[in-house]
Amino acid sequence: MEKKKIAIVSDHAGFYLKQKLLDYLIKQKYEVKDFGTYSADIVDYPDYGHQMASYVVSGEYELGISICGTGNGINMTVNKHQGIRSALCWNEEISRLARAHNDANICALPGRFITESEAYLIVRTFIETGFEGGRHKRRIDKIPLKIY
Repeated sequence: MEKKKIAIVSDHAGFYLKQKLLDYLIKQKYEVKDFGTYSADIVDYPDYGHQMASYVVSGEYELGISICGTGNGINMTVNKHQGIRSALCWNEEISRLARAHNDANICALPGRFITESEAYLIVRTFIETGFEGGRHKRRIDKIPLKIY
């Protein structure tokens, strides 16, 4: 089975955790693209989140991982893109359900509120869980805004 292509992004508050997850994903043989930030210097998460989200929407990357201090700001940012279903995941069960029931394509992490080991488990679960479809598909189809 071919490994998924994963996009990853953070702001300064998520930089340390992003670097750890980047190393982890590469060791797991995933093709990963780092969309920044590339240091712990203070930056604005939308400057990086929008770029990563556009690559996930285009299909160039199947899944994304985004990290900021609480996970909220970067999650709000990437969810502005039609076709993105980003879920704020702070534990393994939320991560599993985000994929299985919501077909989430970006996992937003609260870098200041989870441990490194929790992050590995959340990300692994997110990547390995498939979408269940069925009644969940009907609901997913209702998410995009329709302009009348």
